[in-house]
Amino acid sequence: MRITVLGCGTSMGVPQLGCRCAVCTSDDPRNHRTRPSVHIQQGETQILIDAPPELRLQLWRTGLDQRLDAVLITHTHADHIMGLDDIRGFTIYTGRAVPVYAEASALDDLKRVFRYIFFPYPPGVSTPQIEFRELTGALQIGELVIEPLRVFHGEMPILAFRIGDFAYVTDVSYIPPDTWERLQGLRLLILDALRRQPHPTHFHLEKAVEVALQLRAQRTLFTHLTHDLDYATTNAELPDGIELAYDGQVIELGTYLHAG
Repeated sequence: MRITVLGCGTSMGVPQLGCRCAVCTSDDPRNHRTRPSVHIQQGETQILIDAPPELRLQLWRTGLDQRLDAVLITHTHADHIMGLDDIRGFTIYTGRAVPVYAEASALDDLKRVFRYIFFPYPPGVSTPQIEFRELTGALQIGELVIEPLRVFHGEMPILAFRIGDFAYVTDVSYIPPDTWERLQGLRLLILDALRRQPHPTHFHLEKAVEVALQLRAQRTLFTHLTHDLDYATTNAELPDGIELAYDGQVIELGTYLHAG
C-alpha cells in the first residue's frame, strides 16, 4: 500500500497570507503546506481522504491524476471539501461518477454546498459527476477495506479512518476509548498536531507527541500544521519514529494487511 501526503497544512495553509515569519518565507519546500489530504493506492485501487481547495494542483504535481475510485470525507470544514469540484477532471475522461462517502450530517452539508452540480445544464457544460453515499460502517472499495472511526474536533463528531495497518486522524482534540482500541498495532499513523500552543479543537504538538507515544505506531507523521512548526527544527526535537509530514511525501507500507 502506498500513501501520498497531498497536503499537510492547516486551514490557512503555509505560507499564510500576510505573514513574513521564518517558516512562511522559508526556502525549505517541506515548509510549504497546502491544505490536508492523503491519497491511498493498493494495486489498481486509488482513493482520497478529503478534497482540499488545492486538490487539482496536489494531484497534478504528484502524478496521481489518472484514476480515482472514491473519496472519503472526514468532515465538512472548507479546508477538507472545497476541492470536490476538481473531481470533474476524472469524470470527464472516464464517463463514470466518483463515489463520495461521508456521514449523514456531512452529506447534508455537501449536498447544500455543491447543489449546483445537480442542476440541469445544456449539453457542453461540465460538472463533477458525484455519487454521494452515506458511510455507516466498514466498507470495501476495490482492494481496500476502510474502517471509519469516531473522533472529536472540539465538540464536533468527525471521522478518522483505519485502512489495514494505516490510520489517518486529522482535526482531532479527543479520541474515544473505542477508537483508541482500533488504533493499536499500526505501522503508520498520520495524526493532527496543529501548533505548539494548546488549541480547543486540535491536538497541539506536545499532546500529539503524548498520544503518538501511547499508541506506539511504528511510524507517526504529524499533519494539519501551521507556520508555527518549522520542519527541520521541529523534527530535531521529536522522539524517534515521530516526524512532521510534508507535501508530496510518499510512504510505502509493503504488503497490505486488513485489520481484523
